[in-house]
Amino acid sequence: MKIAIVIPAHNEASTIMDCLTSVQLAIEQLPSNIIAYPLVVLDSCTDETLSLIRSAQVEYKIEYLTCDYRCVGRVRDLGLCHAIANGANWLACTDADSMVSADWLTQQMAHIQQQPTDMICGVVSVNSWAHLSSQTQQAYEAHYQDIMGHRHIHGANLSFSREAYLAVGGFSPLACHEDVDLVKRFENLGYAITWSNKVRVTTSSRLQARAKEGFAAFLANLERSDLQ
Repeated sequence: MKIAIVIPAHNEASTIMDCLTSVQLAIEQLPSNIIAYPLVVLDSCTDETLSLIRSAQVEYKIEYLTCDYRCVGRVRDLGLCHAIANGANWLACTDADSMVSADWLTQQMAHIQQQPTDMICGVVSVNSWAHLSSQTQQAYEAHYQDIMGHRHIHGANLSFSREAYLAVGGFSPLACHEDVDLVKRFENLGYAITWSNKVRVTTSSRLQARAKEGFAAFLANLERSDLQ
């Protein structure tokens, strides 16, 4: 088994190191017969993200690519195709503003061993509600199902096999909802999907969206609704 953890990044200097530290900890929990590494895909970065990654390479095994797409679907697919070309057969996605749990990868492997699966859709926890209204938190928690068998889809916590990813045609070049589109194609072609709340990621509660209709935009919309 060779696992690539693909992480798109657009001006994520404030969060990328926390993300990579969490990924490294998750990698260290794997048995020695499983190889895993992070692959950061820097998209149109104008801040210090690249410098931080280069510095971190001294301590961690990190690969990176650069592009100028400003399109998260294209960015994810670029990283995944690169990983596949270099022998990865299990592909895990997270985001540069997120932190994976220490057992993020071992839980994925446990699911694969317990029941063959082509894709795992995990859950996310919000890192802080401090800057948001209590009504926003309540509305979010009333909506979110943190259970096995949930039906939430997050690009920050999505993994799948190489064979299935290639068969469905990979991420579409979409600026948002590329994760939902991919999962729907897995479903339409009858691939086995595990909807797990054991595979966990903590994600940023920032309201400044990188993707116009992504998670930050979802929280921002909740906050605006609650303040009206």
